[in-house]
Amino acid sequence: MSKYTVALIGGDGTGPEVLAEAMKVVRAAADRCNITLETTDYDFGGNRYLATGEILPDSALDEFRRHDAILLGAIGHPDVKPGILEKGILLRTRFELDQYINLRPVKLYPNVETPIKNKGPEDIDFVVVRENSAGLYTGFGGVQKKGTPHEVAEQCMVYTRFEVDRCLKFAFDIARKRNKANTLTLCGKTNVLTYVYDLWERAFHEMGAAQYPDIKREYAHVDAITMWMVKNPEWFDVIVTGNMFGDIITDLGAMVQGGMGIAAGGNINPEGVSMFEPIGGSAPKYTGLNVINPLACIFAGQMMLDYLGEQEAARLVETACVDFLKSGRLTGLSAREIQECGLSTTQIGDNIANRVATL
Repeated sequence: MSKYTVALIGGDGTGPEVLAEAMKVVRAAADRCNITLETTDYDFGGNRYLATGEILPDSALDEFRRHDAILLGAIGHPDVKPGILEKGILLRTRFELDQYINLRPVKLYPNVETPIKNKGPEDIDFVVVRENSAGLYTGFGGVQKKGTPHEVAEQCMVYTRFEVDRCLKFAFDIARKRNKANTLTLCGKTNVLTYVYDLWERAFHEMGAAQYPDIKREYAHVDAITMWMVKNPEWFDVIVTGNMFGDIITDLGAMVQGGMGIAAGGNINPEGVSMFEPIGGSAPKYTGLNVINPLACIFAGQMMLDYLGEQEAARLVETACVDFLKSGRLTGLSAREIQECGLSTTQIGDNIANRVATL
């Protein structure tokens, strides 16, 4: 019997609702596969911040380190200034737990509409590996003469060879593990960001030639990547890129696969504790209405099981989700469309969990 400890952060808005359904499905898969899950609930988010002024205490990071994984609902509160919770909870957790990989599968499932004309599930199935701990988002820089006509704002993109190499290694390993097209595409901007992406490109080819001769290497500027993701998504197998470009192209990827309602991601530390989350926001106007789509959080739970090494449990969750989508009961992913289908958040979770139990 396998045993894991999971930290649960419901967060804000509809986050606790989708997290509850994700765990319902994850537990159903765990039961089928003789897995024991021990969970710890944390109330970090907007309500706690408004009540106590506390965002994320130092003790929380120590507690997170004692878990095998973290599963998150959503962060974002309408009464809290944007950036406070996101930086204080999400970015701080990523940086302090050294979750240096953001892993984003871009996969179109049956009966999910993509805005891309004449493309289906056979065309859209790739992975973006985003460097998650360096670059512009670390805050190198500052402001001088703020509020004056001579104000200067500076934010610097800084990468070390160590940071680049460990991200590339993860991406090469993913391409080899997928064993699909065995192709890794580096997304950069070598014609303008000549220092940073020269480092990325040299490291990319050096590592590939020395350690991954079985993986085909390709390069594309970020603007070309966005164009081809829309025109020919079937060209891609695994894409690796830096923090800022990765942030942008993964949101495009979410829309390519049908929208934020189905996209999930992982913040990965291959040697430590990783955190998994749905990509959509907290949708505060739907809080408590039991109409939000939980599929993205369920897929985040599926990613968590796979990361923990429980591939059979992860397969059960994905298969049950696909069966539910194929059933035609859900004709859209938005809250309005879910209501029109006569479904609720809990009914979707029940349906998928029941399917897991009977597969």
